[in-house]
Amino acid sequence: MTKPTLTLYLAAPRGFCAGVDRAIKIVEMALQKWGAPVYVRHEIVHNKFVVDSLRDQGAVFVEELTECPDDRPVIFSAHGVPKSVPQAAQAREMIYVDATCPLVSKVHIEAQRHSDNGLQMIMIGHAGHPETVGTMGQLPEGEVLLVETVEDVAQVEVRDPDRLAFVTQTTLSVDDTADIVSALQARFPAIVGPHKEDICYATTNRQEAVKAMAPRCDAMLVVGAPNSSNSKRLVEVGARAGCAYAQLVQRATDIDWRSLDGITSVGITAGASAPEVLINEVIDAFRDRFDVTVDLVETAVENVEFKVPRVLREPA
Repeated sequence: MTKPTLTLYLAAPRGFCAGVDRAIKIVEMALQKWGAPVYVRHEIVHNKFVVDSLRDQGAVFVEELTECPDDRPVIFSAHGVPKSVPQAAQAREMIYVDATCPLVSKVHIEAQRHSDNGLQMIMIGHAGHPETVGTMGQLPEGEVLLVETVEDVAQVEVRDPDRLAFVTQTTLSVDDTADIVSALQARFPAIVGPHKEDICYATTNRQEAVKAMAPRCDAMLVVGAPNSSNSKRLVEVGARAGCAYAQLVQRATDIDWRSLDGITSVGITAGASAPEVLINEVIDAFRDRFDVTVDLVETAVENVEFKVPRVLREPA
């Protein structure tokens, strides 16, 4: 029986970004340097496959520092942590390695600088997301106010409308954030924005590739975890850019084949914490069922690399 033909549009860039790559490398190098177990506060990146494979190598994932013993190294996740966490680790004389993405650290530094200049901060982000918790935790209680939507901007109560600055979570929808920024600037004309866009290059690039791909596709699959902010934004961007069926899948076994009945084109991309092996697994699942032609939709080339902390580059 002949297989139906299918065009697979493959987004580029997709998958791992430099910050995720660095964070995973930090855990692997820490295991090589100090042996197992190495503790990791929070999932190092939001991907079950990655977390499970590091757990198999000897990483122990915990939610709080209080769950870690004093005598084993601990790593802080790529999303960043409140200032109180490294302070607590120092007080306990623990070995700790900060795997916070340098682009998230940039937002932390920005928030501190504005605060030092006497400005109250407004953060555009998702409540409870570890990156938002980490950024808000850089400053004392009440110094960072969270807004999630344009509607929130109308409700937010500030200390002084002329002494404000804003930062954003790095993994938001570029378009949604632009609307919220416009609302902030309309309500608080004196508000100070970042020198350079806080939304990271990888988030922006992956969303641009999806926008280019979506109008050509009958369906679009985003490989990523349900707790991955940037992956969920890719699904929303795909739907908004004209793809009628856009879904998040963790891996090939999650594909709902009945919903794809009769289609002739599918777009595939992946969030910044999804490894290429899972993307290939999805492509192989389509090859099993269809006569597949792969068409690359490339909108940017990424060559960013971040160094791991010096403590891991030095001999034990």
